[in-house]
Amino acid sequence: MPSPTTAVDLRVEPVEAVLDRVERSLQVTLDRDSVIRKRRTVGAPTDRDTWVRIERRRIDRTEGQGWNGTETTALLDGVALPEWRECVVWRDADGQVMWRADETALLPAQPIGTSVLAEDPQLPEAWWQSLSSSLDALAVQRTRRIATPDTVTITQAVVTETILSVFPGDFETTVQGWVPAHADLNWANMTSPEFCLFDWEDWGNAPRGLDSASLWGSSLAVPALADRVRQERRHDFESRDGKLMTLFVCSKILGPYAHPEDPRLGPARRMAELIVAELQTS
Repeated sequence: MPSPTTAVDLRVEPVEAVLDRVERSLQVTLDRDSVIRKRRTVGAPTDRDTWVRIERRRIDRTEGQGWNGTETTALLDGVALPEWRECVVWRDADGQVMWRADETALLPAQPIGTSVLAEDPQLPEAWWQSLSSSLDALAVQRTRRIATPDTVTITQAVVTETILSVFPGDFETTVQGWVPAHADLNWANMTSPEFCLFDWEDWGNAPRGLDSASLWGSSLAVPALADRVRQERRHDFESRDGKLMTLFVCSKILGPYAHPEDPRLGPARRMAELIVAELQTS
């Protein structure tokens, strides 16, 4: 494996030794022909009809509350998610990298797609109802965890800096309400036609509306889909915190790493201009 300080992409790095260790530790056999490899995670079904998700993190990204988000979802009530079974965690030989493998129930359906969609997935009405009921149920849970979107702990300072770095102006960025959030809500982490929300490693308290705004941002390349997200979660988007979270998401789309051909740039910019104008006069 490369140095822990360099960027690692598990889609191209060798992971056979990692898979072997997980099989020995959890006493399962992974379906090697069905392995799904992402930038920092690897997943596969097992011979006991479960799923194992393996993640690599630098040790400095496991401080504080740890990184047992998937495990702690076992206490969540009313949220459609895969049941957690067990896990194994170990430290790499160099001491600077941690690995974690969580075994959960299989997903009830296929993931919808990539994190950002290019076409409407044509979701049934029951799916939208389950999405909203799950997000509403999540928001009333109690936790001491703090959300870590993109593995970065979200704080008031992070919110303010992220927004004002892209939209400097004379408006208040103080968050009024913090509630539990998934913190990585996008189209790659949900299933259809039966709704299920997975990949919970970053969940925790966050500004109200973060999940709704994140899903909206992942939908902007399909205007009708983005409009449907806003319609379904309008009580989030109409709140002041929801407007701040929409700006927060827009700032990530429009920020220094924006791709000039990203179809979300125009819609994000237009929405941001409207919200900044509202916040400046409120």
